Amino acid sequence: MYTVSAKEILEWKTKQLNYGGEEEALFLLLDTVAGLSKKDFNRYKINSDQTICLKKSVDDITRLWVEHIDTSRPIQQICGSAFWRDLKIRVTTDVLIPRPETELIVDIVNDLFRFSEKELDFVDLGTGSGIIAISLALCNPTWRGFATEVDEKALEIAKYNCMKLHKSSNLKFSLGDWWRAFEGFSGKFDLVVSNPPYIPSKVYENLSSEIKNYEPMLALNGGSDGLKHIKNIISGSPRFLKNKGWLILENHFDQAEDVKNIFIRNGFHSVKVINDLAGIGRFTIGRYK
Repeated sequence: MYTVSAKEILEWKTKQLNYGGEEEALFLLLDTVAGLSKKDFNRYKINSDQTICLKKSVDDITRLWVEHIDTSRPIQQICGSAFWRDLKIRVTTDVLIPRPETELIVDIVNDLFRFSEKELDFVDLGTGSGIIAISLALCNPTWRGFATEVDEKALEIAKYNCMKLHKSSNLKFSLGDWWRAFEGFSGKFDLVVSNPPYIPSKVYENLSSEIKNYEPMLALNGGSDGLKHIKNIISGSPRFLKNKGWLILENHFDQAEDVKNIFIRNGFHSVKVINDLAGIGRFTIGRYK
C-alpha cells in the first residue's frame, strides 16, 4: 500500500485533467487501479488533512493516465474494467467497451414485461462482454437466458463476467454466429435482444483511433450500409420467436426508419423506434404476430 495526503491527491487530479482526458475516465482509473472510489474521493474534499492508502503509487497511476492520453488507448482497457449500470465488468481488446446508451436496452425490456410474472426464455445475440444478458438475468431470476458470441475469446470474457457477477444457473453461453447456435430451438424465445455491428464500412474507416485501434472491428463494422447483421437477425427471428415474442435491436443513429421497415417486411407488428437519452432513435423493437 502507498500513502498520500488527501490534499496531494486532490491537486494531482487537477494536474492530470489539465494534461487531458475526462474526469469520469480518471475516476475509473483511481477506482480500479488505486482502490480509491469516486465516493471516497469526494469525501476527502471536505477534509483534505486525511491520509489516503492507495494500491499503486501516484507515479504508477500517473504513467497509466499519460499512456491513455498520449496513445488514445481507452482507459477501460488500461484498467481491464468498465462500469455499466451498477456493475463492474472485465473488458479486453476482444470485446466492445459497453456504451452508456446501451444500458437502455435493459430498461426497455423491463418496461415491456413489467406486469408479466411468467417464466420467460430470452437470448442475447452477439453478447460480447456478456453484460446485457447478465443484467437481464440478474433483474429477472426466474427467466432462462441464452447468450451467443461468434468470437471464442469474447465468449470467454462473457463467461468470466457471468461467473463474477451472477451465481445463478439461469444463463447459458454458446459459441455461434447469430442464429446458428440455435438449431433445434424453433419457437423457443419470448424475447431476443442484440447490439449488433451496425456502423457502415465507410463510417468505420473514419472512426477515431481510440476506437479503430483498440476495439474489435468484428463488433462494429456492419457492412456497406451497416445493416448486414441487422437484416440477418431480423429475417431469422420469426423461426425462433414464440408467438407474440419481442425483438429489440440497437442501431446506428441514422438507421431507425430503415430498420423499422425491415421489421415490418418480416412480419413484425407493434414496431416502434425508441430514443436514447440524447433524443436519437437508437433502438427498434417489434412483436412477431
